Amino acid sequence: MDGRKTLGARGEDMAADYLRRQGWLILDRNWSCGRRGELDIVAVEPGSLGDTLVFCEVKTRSGTGYGQPLEAITHEKLRRLNQLALAWLGEHAMGFARIRIDGIGVLVEPSGRTRLTHARGVR
Repeated sequence: MDGRKTLGARGEDMAADYLRRQGWLILDRNWSCGRRGELDIVAVEPGSLGDTLVFCEVKTRSGTGYGQPLEAITHEKLRRLNQLALAWLGEHAMGFARIRIDGIGVLVEPSGRTRLTHARGVR
């Protein structure tokens, strides 16, 4: 596995652990829809008004030379995520009152320290 893939996998693991610590249920990880792409994390956020189905895009960076990790979630990427979310819903017979797309940015600093940023409702 090359360095970028290793870094990305590490960031996705950290994001999934973070969500679990928040009490979320992870339903799927790295769900692939062939050439259309993949969803990093599909999870359920529990709430007092009912559960929310959340599709999480995780972006991991080892520095900010190309901007903050969440800046990599472009309008085109969001369009694709919406299509992937619809495809996932088409394959899974689940009903939720609320559905949203979140972004999780993971910055791994040279010192090894990591910073995680969770942006709810990025679409």
